[in-house]
Amino acid sequence: MDVVIWGGAALSLVGLFGLVWCIYLVSRARGRNLPDEDMRAVLKRVLPLNLGALLLSVFGLMLVIVGIFLA
Repeated sequence: MDVVIWGGAALSLVGLFGLVWCIYLVSRARGRNLPDEDMRAVLKRVLPLNLGALLLSVFGLMLVIVGIFLA
């Protein structure tokens, strides 16, 4: 079960890195003072990345919990 726990932790870290990357992309776009339409385009591009990173993080945490319960 150690493999499940450490694999889940690694998956959660990948998801966390993805979330930090999304924050970086949006903050960089906000710093450029883009017009409303361009800002919406950036947010539309970042939203799927954000949701995917969040999903990876949740799956990783679920694997950690399952690994702890089964250990």
